[in-house]
Amino acid sequence: MQKKIIILGGGESGVGAAILAKQQGYDVFLSDAGSLKDKYRNELQSMGIDFEEGKHSVDRILAADEVMKSPGIPEKNEMVKAIRAKGIPVISEIELAYRHKGNSKIIAITGSNGKSTTTSLIYHICKTAGLDCALVGNIGYSFAKQVAEAPKAWYIAEISSFQLDDIQTFRPDVSLLLNITEDHLDRYDYQFENYINSKFKIIQNQTMEDYFIYNEDDEVIIKHLPLLTLHTNPLPFSMKQEVKKGGYIKGDQMMLRIQEERVSMSIYDFALKGKHNQSNTMAAGIAAATIGIRKEKIREAVKNFHSLEHRMEFVAMVRGVEFINDSKATNVNSTWYALESMNKPTILILGGTDKGNDYSLIEDLVKEKVKAIICMGADNKKIIEAFKDIVPVIVETDSAKKAVNAAFRSATKDDVVLLSPACASFDLFKNYEDRGTQFKEAVKEL
Repeated sequence: MQKKIIILGGGESGVGAAILAKQQGYDVFLSDAGSLKDKYRNELQSMGIDFEEGKHSVDRILAADEVMKSPGIPEKNEMVKAIRAKGIPVISEIELAYRHKGNSKIIAITGSNGKSTTTSLIYHICKTAGLDCALVGNIGYSFAKQVAEAPKAWYIAEISSFQLDDIQTFRPDVSLLLNITEDHLDRYDYQFENYINSKFKIIQNQTMEDYFIYNEDDEVIIKHLPLLTLHTNPLPFSMKQEVKKGGYIKGDQMMLRIQEERVSMSIYDFALKGKHNQSNTMAAGIAAATIGIRKEKIREAVKNFHSLEHRMEFVAMVRGVEFINDSKATNVNSTWYALESMNKPTILILGGTDKGNDYSLIEDLVKEKVKAIICMGADNKKIIEAFKDIVPVIVETDSAKKAVNAAFRSATKDDVVLLSPACASFDLFKNYEDRGTQFKEAVKEL
């Protein structure tokens, strides 16, 4: 009998999972309550995969042997509740990809902030060293689809908490936990503990053959580590203290110690600037050293890496005013990191869909560095309430163009305009990429 798998959700991970499941001989049916993008519909049709959109055929879904749930679908969704009630096993796309990856190895990166940058840097180091590898996961390309269509020896995977929620056997050879701060609490019953547990699932199946790289300076991680039985090799990294194994920064030198390998490098040679990026670079360097990449290659890659679009991306200098696009900052902590690295008077563009934000986290940095806040959202009450007594100028806008014009009016020579919204983008934009692109276009029109 063919195993019946239902794919819930027809985005990047859902369609990727459907392609892999079909290739592996499952009886596959994909169901999406919304409408599919043309690109995904065409892929399913060309592969001869049965699907529906705009509805869920409940009886057919509840006859599944297993359900692959896309990470964007919350547990409170009625269809998910019905699947759970019937006791049908639910897996995530990374679980399906893991089962069929063969002898390939995985470096998996999670954390509330810095995931995409660190994942991309590890991939860049691996490519520089000549490894046969692919960049997959939350960063935009389906892990399952990569396994199906172009398998590689190494997968460098950015993993979100939502993807970790439904793993069973998924086991990375090297796992990285960069930090844990309050994020996505709307998906975790507003219980920070639930979100923390989700992040730590990245190590639940690891063994003594594997490595766990974690941030020794993160209070949440350090508080929770003693509660776990570790079956893996821990490698901490720290900006504040020396560690016997792992990595640390002393003065202006990054030091990595992994087995016999010792790597040292000046932080001034890092392509990525800002304190948080020193931490990300160190984590990436440790990951590379654990899999045997030579220190010359690590140094070369760290020096010539280009940062990501929409992540602290320099856009333009207009009459002495610098514009920076940090649209990927969809939570308050990301904005904290952005503000921390500012060394000029800042006009901050904030706002969007609030995910239970606590703006008090950035209060001190806003007091110290921000001369005006431009709100760019459908509902800005919470932001105005949080900063009305701290920032002399707060302006409300409802488009990227208006926000850029208002910011430019508030700026003088040698100021910086920083788009670092601390919110999701779905009120006015398709996604954070769309928000960042519209911001850049508006700056170019000035």
